[in-house]
Amino acid sequence: MPDGCSDLDSTRRFLKARLLTDRASFHGYEAERQQIHDLLERTAEHGESNSALLLGPRGIGKTTLVTSVLVQLLSKETFHRNSLVVYLNGLIHIDDRIALKSATAQMNLENAVDGKVFGSFAENLAFLLECLKAGDRKKSKSVIFLLEEFDLFCSHHNQTLLYNLFDVAQSAQAPICVLGLTARLDVIELLEKRVKSRFSHRQIFLLPREDGFEERLELFGSLLKLPTEQEVRTFAATHPTIPPDVLNNDELALLRNLFNPRQYSLPSKWVIQWNRTIDKLLKSAEVQTVLQNMYEYDVLEGPFRMQLFELVNGLDDEHPAITIESIQQLGERYESDDKVKLLAGSSVLEICLVIAIKHHSEIYDRDPFNFEMILTRFSKWANSSSSMQGIERPVVLKAFEHLKQLEFVAPLTGGGLAKVQKEYQLHRLLLTYGQIRQAVQRMQFLPTEISQWEQSSLV
Repeated sequence: MPDGCSDLDSTRRFLKARLLTDRASFHGYEAERQQIHDLLERTAEHGESNSALLLGPRGIGKTTLVTSVLVQLLSKETFHRNSLVVYLNGLIHIDDRIALKSATAQMNLENAVDGKVFGSFAENLAFLLECLKAGDRKKSKSVIFLLEEFDLFCSHHNQTLLYNLFDVAQSAQAPICVLGLTARLDVIELLEKRVKSRFSHRQIFLLPREDGFEERLELFGSLLKLPTEQEVRTFAATHPTIPPDVLNNDELALLRNLFNPRQYSLPSKWVIQWNRTIDKLLKSAEVQTVLQNMYEYDVLEGPFRMQLFELVNGLDDEHPAITIESIQQLGERYESDDKVKLLAGSSVLEICLVIAIKHHSEIYDRDPFNFEMILTRFSKWANSSSSMQGIERPVVLKAFEHLKQLEFVAPLTGGGLAKVQKEYQLHRLLLTYGQIRQAVQRMQFLPTEISQWEQSSLV
């Protein structure tokens, strides 16, 4: 038990900060990370011009990868001295004029362009790059353009920004690197022909691993364990401080407020005790089962961090440690199905109608049905039931209409179907058989004969 719970409070703050702001630590994809690292380094060190796209689903870590590379490179004096980083986001810079204005500000060239009139976008961009030159080409500052939400820039008028950036990179007019980040895997098809001809067609993919559960277990441990004094010193050596003038760039917010474990102080005895608890959890079969199920739902690291944040947020005086039970509860919440909860709260008559629909769908391979079909099937079972006899037709029809309002069933649409009398209008089932089974199992005080009917293959 931590002294006065101060150690627990510090641990909770530390873990929350790590889960939310540790954008400089990247896990996995070493080959892809090295490609990005070499690309940016060659632009800054040797004046090479390059263009590339980093593609992958949302939450896989594209921005984190680029941030970790920038943090590593910006700590080098030569990279910092020889290059400028310009960050543009398709959600913010919604047209080329706004994007160029932002790029001018990030390059600290507002005074240079003040009062000048340019004939074209290309002339304006060429002037900006010319301003960065200092004598010969070797002394010219390299510019790294990071284009977040790259696919949104493709919707700009004539794709002028992309055309000019790729044209400069291809013709080596000035040392620039254009790196686009997007979740659209088909983004190349969005480029106009003239833009596509100037792109290097270098694409780097971040795709989920097929069998990465062992990596997920390692990630669980690395995110929830506390660092020892030795690990803090190692972090300080591998994560040098970013020069302050780089952080003056208002647009480059991804390099601000990065996670720094040196700002937290935890007793070594408490760290050892906490880490032992996490190690025990990792060896637990119950915990591995929960993590395996969560991994099968979603293999991405971003959503997994948010689940762990919820787990850490539950720590308090009454629950001072992460336990198997708390992880199992997290797994139940993660896998919970709102439709199952809603169905489990239905009336007995409504659940009987859903079971009748389920049996009808099983027999007729999910063919559409109408109220009369389901009423016939329900009545056949109810006549042999001790608890559901004597229910009048209008009551059953009202229950069926309520199922439609809850969107458990939906009417078919199409020519002439809307004119049919409502008892004969065709519907389709919007629930899976598994959802129906779970709802029946969760319903309290449900007559045994109804749950047996749901499980029965006799219809």
